[in-house]
Amino acid sequence: MSAYGAITTRNRPSGPLASTLWHCKPRTSPSAKYLTIHHLTLADALTHSGLLQYLHTCFAEELERGMTYPQEILQGETYTQSMFEGYFFGADVLLGVVGEGNLPDGKNDGSVVELSLDVARNGRSWEESVAGVYYVKPNYPGRSSHICNAGFLIPPAQRAKGFGAVLARSYLHYGPRLGYEASVFNLVYVNNVASVKLWEALDFEKAGRIPRAGRLRKPDGSGEEYVDAWVFYRRFDDVTSVNEKAS
Repeated sequence: MSAYGAITTRNRPSGPLASTLWHCKPRTSPSAKYLTIHHLTLADALTHSGLLQYLHTCFAEELERGMTYPQEILQGETYTQSMFEGYFFGADVLLGVVGEGNLPDGKNDGSVVELSLDVARNGRSWEESVAGVYYVKPNYPGRSSHICNAGFLIPPAQRAKGFGAVLARSYLHYGPRLGYEASVFNLVYVNNVASVKLWEALDFEKAGRIPRAGRLRKPDGSGEEYVDAWVFYRRFDDVTSVNEKAS
């Protein structure tokens, strides 16, 4: 639920988008040369035993850290799986899976791969196989619903491997194919240096700075502090040609 109430997704494709392949940079874990990205809805995720439970645990831990998302888990409160599903799976979700072995021949970033999530996982645990996940949903209702928002989550076991940058590149591919013309990130806290640098590198512009936007926990655990946040904006590339293909 947003400040506008429930927001309906417009121009959304009728079925799941194709899975795609994305190269990892050299600094990524040596065993991970690529990721495959898989489009999920809540109904899809429910068919994969343990997936939602794992993602819910990772997201609840991130909220408990209190440093990146604005949601707050109060003392004595439990962030339930149904709360997670309602928020994170409110529209479309893209799941990144760590590729195994060498890169398939002739595959560039965004190349379609005929690979189901189960095949990509190949019997591994979710902790081993899930590189990260992000949602894509409208940022505004009605006449502004062509602008989307996204939220990214990298599980603790997969951090500092460069997977966030790979997922971010894939977002520029999937956003317009889900029917959106542009993206807005409402709250990128200024002390989240890695995220700020990432979106700047992908040509997002700083549309504004919100003073004291977040009451965040300090990294050293010594308490809380108020932190400013950037609003980032970018129009997706080749929107017209993508929309023409979808019509």
